Amino acid sequence: MSRVDASRRRQLRPASSACYVSLVSIDPELAFQPLTVRLRDDSEVTVRAIRAADADELQAAIRSISDEGRYFRFFSSMDELTPQLLDRAVHSNTNRELQLVAVVGPAAGEKIVAGTRYSATKTDGDCEFAVAVIDGWQGRGLARFLLETLIAAARARGYARMEGYILASNVNMLRLAKRLGFVRLESDQGPDVYFVRKDLAAVDSDRTPEIP
Repeated sequence: MSRVDASRRRQLRPASSACYVSLVSIDPELAFQPLTVRLRDDSEVTVRAIRAADADELQAAIRSISDEGRYFRFFSSMDELTPQLLDRAVHSNTNRELQLVAVVGPAAGEKIVAGTRYSATKTDGDCEFAVAVIDGWQGRGLARFLLETLIAAARARGYARMEGYILASNVNMLRLAKRLGFVRLESDQGPDVYFVRKDLAAVDSDRTPEIP
């Protein structure tokens, strides 16, 4: 897949330690258009919508995440996705969900190194997010890029708010949510799980709400 043409992308707001990124303009009537991003260490990944053929690679990516990383993502000690969860992940309902993966390598042998998704909640205009990066690709700015891409896609598709649940011990994810403008609200999951939300209609600025 080729790099996104400069005429179809916009530069993200610079930030310290940010990766070198750009976003395509997302047309709600079209499928997500793949794009290539260069990370802060100069490595490149392609971000695209998940496909049915990704099932084996997705399962391999989940298995390669550390026990702690899987617990942060799924809130349980699972070693791999159940057949039902795997089938749902690669056959998402595009009217209510968007599931993206970051891949590396040639098209014939792509490896999934990260993924993100949103799904509509029962509240009109709200969607819930999740993001995961395999251990060897953490610390490069990939999680931030994926979540920024997801926010842009959800906003373009008419969602008003994005929310998520984050374990209190997942310090890095809490810091990322803070940088991207999520605010912490009361959680119905107890003190060990934080609930964060972002107003997608608000214009992002250098000022980000406080997440303790």
